[in-house]
Amino acid sequence: MTNLLTLTRMRVRLALRNKMFFFFSLVMPMVFFFLYSAVFAKSDPDTVAYLLGPVLGLNVMGSFWGLSAALVTFREQGILRRFHVSPVTEVDMLVSSIFANYALTLPTVIVELLLAKFMFHVPSLGNLFSVWLLITIGVISFGSLGLVIASVTNTMQETQVLNQLIWLPLIFLSGATIPFASLSTVVQKIALFLPATYLVHGLKKAIMEAAGPLKLLVAIVSLSLWFVLTLFLSSQLFRWEPEAKIGRKAKLYVAATAIPFFLLGIWEAKNGRVISEEKAAIQRLDAAEKAREQSEKPASKPEATKSETAPQDHK
Repeated sequence: MTNLLTLTRMRVRLALRNKMFFFFSLVMPMVFFFLYSAVFAKSDPDTVAYLLGPVLGLNVMGSFWGLSAALVTFREQGILRRFHVSPVTEVDMLVSSIFANYALTLPTVIVELLLAKFMFHVPSLGNLFSVWLLITIGVISFGSLGLVIASVTNTMQETQVLNQLIWLPLIFLSGATIPFASLSTVVQKIALFLPATYLVHGLKKAIMEAAGPLKLLVAIVSLSLWFVLTLFLSSQLFRWEPEAKIGRKAKLYVAATAIPFFLLGIWEAKNGRVISEEKAAIQRLDAAEKAREQSEKPASKPEATKSETAPQDHK
C-alpha cells in the first residue's frame, strides 16, 4: 500500500508535467464549463443546471485521452523501464494511474460545481452523493479505458488515432454536446450502446431530479462492470519496454470491453427508459422557460373606466 501511494504521488507530478494530460484533464473541462454556462445557457440558472451533467460528463470522459497519452509517452521515453526495476508490479502501475487521474479530476469537478452554484446561481445541485458516486465510477472506468488503449497501441500516433475514433462517438452521441432528445430515433438507439450515454444521463438525473443511487443503479452497475473488465484486460496487455510490441489482433481486445454495454443497449432499446426520460427532462426545461417568460411579461394596463374618460360637466 505504501508503494502504491508513493507511486500515485509520483504519477501526479509526472502527469502535471505532461502538457497533453494537463490540457485534457484541467484546461479543457473549464473551457467547456464556461462555454456551456455563459454561451449556450446564457447564464440562465435552470439551463446551467441541465447542462451541468454534460459538462461533468465531458470532464470525466476526457480523462481517458490524457491518461492513455501520458502512459504511452512514459513507455516511449523509457520512464516505465525505470519503474520496472523497482518493486512495482503491473497492477501497482495501473491502479496508481487511476488514483492519480482521480486526484487530478476531482478538484476540477468541485470547482465547476462551486462556480455553478455561486457564479451562475443554480438553485440546487441535486443529490451530491449521487453526483460524487457517478463521477468516481466514471473516472475510474474511463481511466481504465485509457489504460487499455495505452496497452494495445505501440506508438503515440496509434494512440491518437484510436483515441479520436473512440472520443468522437462518445461526445456526439451521448448527449454531452448535442441534446439527446434532438438526435434522430436511429441515432438514439445507437447511443444506448455507449457507456458515456449512461454517465451523462445519470448525472442529469442526479442534478435535475436529485436522484439517489438506487434510481441510478443501472448506470452505476454497468460502469462498475466495465471498470473491472477494462482493468483486467489492461493488466494482461501491459508492457514496460518500448521495444515490446503488440500484434494487430490484440487491438481487437478493445472491442471486448464493450460487452456490458452491448447487452445493456439491447435491453434499453426494447425498454425505452433512457429515451423517454431524456424527452421528459427537455419538456420540463421548456415548460419552466415558458413559465418564466410569462411571468416576466409586463402586465397590461386596465382600460380606463367611462367615469375617468367622460368629460366633466362645468358649472
